[in-house]
Amino acid sequence: MLLSSLARLEATIDAETTSLTVHDLRDQDDFNRRKSQSLVELARLGRTISADRLSPPEIEGLERVRAKLRRNHELLGIHLRAMQEVSDLVSTMIQSAESDGTYSAVLRYQE
Repeated sequence: MLLSSLARLEATIDAETTSLTVHDLRDQDDFNRRKSQSLVELARLGRTISADRLSPPEIEGLERVRAKLRRNHELLGIHLRAMQEVSDLVSTMIQSAESDGTYSAVLRYQE
C-alpha cells in the first residue's frame, strides 16, 4: 500500500516538476489537489506503519520522493519569487500611473 501511494506521489511530483521546468503552470491547481490527496493518504498510512518495519523498497521509495520533492521545492521557489517580482513591478507601475506627483518626495522644477 505504501509503495503504491509513493508511486502516485512520485508521478505527481515528476509531472509538476516537468511543468515548472517548461514554465507551463496551467495544471497547477490539479497538481496541488493531487499532492494534498497524497499527503492525506500518507498521513493515514503513517499512523499504521512503524518506521522500523519499513522494507528496503519502501525506504528507497521514500528517499526517492524526498529527493524529487527537494528539486520540486526549488523550482516552485523560483517561480514564486519571479511572480512576486512581477507583482511588485506591476504595483509600482500602477502607483506611478495613478500619482500626479503631489505627494512625491521628488521635487519637480518647471521651466
